[in-house]
Amino acid sequence: MIDDEKNICIVVRACLEHLTHWEVLTSQSGSEGLLVASSESPHAILLDVEMPSMDGVEVFAALQGSPLTQGIPVILLTVKVSQLDLDRYAQLGVAGVISKPFDPLKLPGQIAELLGWSDKANASDATLFLRTFR
Repeated sequence: MIDDEKNICIVVRACLEHLTHWEVLTSQSGSEGLLVASSESPHAILLDVEMPSMDGVEVFAALQGSPLTQGIPVILLTVKVSQLDLDRYAQLGVAGVISKPFDPLKLPGQIAELLGWSDKANASDATLFLRTFR
């Protein structure tokens, strides 16, 4: 879980690890997140769209530009959910969008649905790198 807001990282990590037993890796900047993604090869990345220095769209572009990370599905976590924003995100090729504020108890199901992790075996063995940008 990576987010510039530490409290969001804590809540999401605790919820996902407790409810799903996913291993959640965290980072608090775009550049650090790219390093973690490259070295850990997570099963998915959750990116918040807005973050200082390097926003989620810039990080997504960097992930897509690297052979080590271009195959990792990315879900955007954002407050920007107007139709114009959603159309722009769809053109990027992200796996999906989850709007903020979100219900932490519903988050694991939303992530699993967007990633097509319908069987519990696949979902429970995942390493989810939640990279959120605000």
